[in-house]
Amino acid sequence: MRVSRGGWFLGKQISKPEWFPIGEERARRLLLCIVPRVKRAVMGEEDPSVTSIARKSRSPFKTLVSTVISARTKDEVTRAASERLFAVAGTPEEIARLNETTLARLIFPAGFYKTKARAIRALSRAIVADYNGRVPTTIDELLRLPGVGRKTANLVVTQAFRKPGICVDTHVHRIVNRIGVVGTGKPSETEFALRNVLPRKHWIEINDLLVTFGKVICTPISPRCSVCPIKTDCTQSGVTRSR
Repeated sequence: MRVSRGGWFLGKQISKPEWFPIGEERARRLLLCIVPRVKRAVMGEEDPSVTSIARKSRSPFKTLVSTVISARTKDEVTRAASERLFAVAGTPEEIARLNETTLARLIFPAGFYKTKARAIRALSRAIVADYNGRVPTTIDELLRLPGVGRKTANLVVTQAFRKPGICVDTHVHRIVNRIGVVGTGKPSETEFALRNVLPRKHWIEINDLLVTFGKVICTPISPRCSVCPIKTDCTQSGVTRSR
């Protein structure tokens, strides 16, 4: 059975029993139960920066670039860095003409800003040369671009093109493992596991929901378990101290 570049067995999604400590069916039922409660808990909170940029700009390219900037970078820094860059250059052609030093200066102090500047310039040039200036619309094609991994590809597909995908960043990976829905070692495994048990109607929204939930309630250190709406269904795996 062949494997696509995107990491899927062609014709069949990867699923491993060890990813589901409570079983796939119980995991599916638990997700159906907790997602609406998480949605209510974060209602009224500010959208993550990339989501906000995607909705306001309606630009797949700006969504892609801001997602690259966002890696290991606080939301407010991502938002400000993206605004500075797009005020100077907002298309693949414009960014491809900038040098790396200028790019790095514009997105500073985003984490690893020099590496990201190099990747943003390279992916811009690839989009111009290989895709006639248009951002590709599939995960497999996006993964061919410099500096683009599964998290970035899924976020662009879901936010820019509103196509099914599951973006798993550190918040999503941490929270679903903490709850006990899955037992996975890395984000890519979490994505593949969720594709098997998360109802498709929640695929696009799950990243926004859990990223926000992870900031206001299910924080990495000392989560606010006393006010958590899903506490009774959570295993609190790895939690040593809570509020």
